Order: sequence, then structure tokens, then C-alpha cells
Amino acid sequence: MSNVDDQQYKSKRNMFPPTYVEGFHDPEAVKAMEYKELGKTGMLVSKLSFGCGPLGCHYGTYNEVDAIEAIRQAIKQGVNYIDTAPWYGQGRSETIVGKALKGIPRQAYYIATKVGRYELDYDNMFDFTVEKTRKSFKKSLELLGLDYVDVIQVHDIEFAPSLDVIITQTLPELSRHVAEGKARHIGLTAYPVSVLKKCIERSNINVACVLSYTRLTLIDDTLLEYVPFFKEHKIGLINAAAPSMGLLTSNGPPSWHPASDETKEQCANAARYCKERDVELGKLAVWHSMRCADVDTNLVGIQSTKQLQMNLDVARNGITEKEKALLREIQEKFLSVVKNQHWEGEEVRTYREATKKKI
Repeated sequence: MSNVDDQQYKSKRNMFPPTYVEGFHDPEAVKAMEYKELGKTGMLVSKLSFGCGPLGCHYGTYNEVDAIEAIRQAIKQGVNYIDTAPWYGQGRSETIVGKALKGIPRQAYYIATKVGRYELDYDNMFDFTVEKTRKSFKKSLELLGLDYVDVIQVHDIEFAPSLDVIITQTLPELSRHVAEGKARHIGLTAYPVSVLKKCIERSNINVACVLSYTRLTLIDDTLLEYVPFFKEHKIGLINAAAPSMGLLTSNGPPSWHPASDETKEQCANAARYCKERDVELGKLAVWHSMRCADVDTNLVGIQSTKQLQMNLDVARNGITEKEKALLREIQEKFLSVVKNQHWEGEEVRTYREATKKKI
């Protein structure tokens, strides 16, 4: 793994990013945050970014008032990249983000949303057509209460009937929105990193960034194989879900998590081992992923002000020597057993089978 100490992270340290707003931000907190350009976008994004996936329906209940406060506090303390999507609670996440952003200067943050993935019902889960993309993006802007977003992403492109649909329909439609000023940049998301690479190679649309999730974690470092390609093409790299969608946390993953039983068992063992020593496994997982110098921002799902403060502490201060020793222990005792045992292809197979049965 291409690691660096926190102090050596390639960033714009002790500089105010373009998102800094005098009188709104906590200047000392912003100075303590690290920033890095997202590919060639010109956007200086914070080392820690705010993932709004947990503000939907997929990660259990949460306090909406506290979640809104977490977003507002995050921005004031220098977290300037926020990511949401219609898929997260069929618009609930975007609605909550919209509430949180009211009264906050638009200059103070970058925001990304998505098109392509929508409902829990398999029949209506994915739609990458021009018509649906246009309708969805319009709805997203309404829910967010914004005239434009900084990044509009195609969500989980591996589920499209073929990459041709993404290349000939979805991306050109998003390009039109960029031309109209409703979005500044276009991004892609997917679980198989190879699909992101293939789409960029085949498309003539300017893709500014990719979001890769759970592929640079304590149990899977697949993303590293593709870093040279993204760097060569100056594609911004967003590393999401360092806790592997709940696997690498004390609370454990949601029931729908696609990992194997063996992976879940070993991660649960690691979480229990950490909990017995009064350490949150998720904290170690985030720190581990944040050490990669080639990532532009680390997108972590956050539901509460408590979670926010833990992640801010990791971004600013790292972890203690005692915690580093504990991390080495759990890697050796538990996580090495399931290293790189991913679930690539499983969710797509389930989706294809479910939709085939209904035809």
C-alpha cells in the first residue's frame, strides 16, 4: 500500500481553500484540515468528506436534527465535500442535506449527487435513460434547494444493461447539464474498479472523478491496482466507505450487506477485540484508508455529530501508538484471513436474477 504519515499527506496545509468564508468558518479548524485538488477540477477538497448514504434508509434509524447539525458543523470545521444520492432513502438524504444547507453560504462547500439508482424494488431500482436522468436531476436540485451541484455522478454503472447505455445516453445527458451550468463536473461510481476504468477508456465525455467504495480498506486494497491509470488521466479519486459499509465498525454491518459469512465473522471478531480494549474499530479503519497519498478525499458515511467528531479527530490527529499496535494485532489475528475476499459480481447477479424472474 502506498502509505504516508499524516504529516506527509500531499495537501494544501495551512492554506484557506476557495471554499473558506470569513465569518462563517472556524478558521483554526480549517487550517487544521488538509486539502487536495480533486483530479484536474480545480476543487480543493478536504481530506475527510461527508458521506450522506447513512441518511437514507439503508443504515437504520437516526436523529434527523442531530444529522442536520452534523452536516452544518462539518462544513464550519472545514469539511467541504458532501456526497448524496436519490438512492439514499428515495430522496430522504437529499431532503435532509437541503435542510442543512439552508443559510450556509454556497461558496462554503462542494456537493455531489447522482443519477441512475433509485428504489428498493428491483423493477425500479435502476434507470440510466436520458428521460429518467433528466427528471431525476431536476428533482435532486429541488430537494437540495440549489441551482447547481459541483459533481453529478452516474451511480453504480455496473448495473446498467450495458456500458453502451452509460456511454451513449447517461453521460451525454449529464454533459448537457454541465453545458447549462446545472453541474460543474461529471463523475462515475461503481463497486468493480475495472468497470470505472473501462467506461473512461471508452467514453469521449470528460469524466472528472470516480468514486470507489470499500475497495481501499483493511480487508480489500483492490483500488491500488488502478491508481496509476486514474493518475495518468488526471481523474479525481474519491475513496468511499473505509469502514466497508459497517463491516469494520463496532455495530457491525446491516443485514443486507453482501459480504460472505466468513468475512462478517472475522470482522465481528476484530470489532469485539477492539471493543474489549475500548477502541472503535471504525476509527482504525478510517485512519488506515486515510494514509494513502494517492486518494484526493476520503468519503465517510456520517449520521451524527458524535461520528463526525470521531472522524474529524482521525483526520487531524491520526491514532495513538497504542491504537496502531492494536490495529496490527487485529490484522494479524482476524483480518488477514479474509484479505481481498470481496463480493464483486454478487449484487449484480442477484439483481439480474430478480428482474429476470419478473419478466
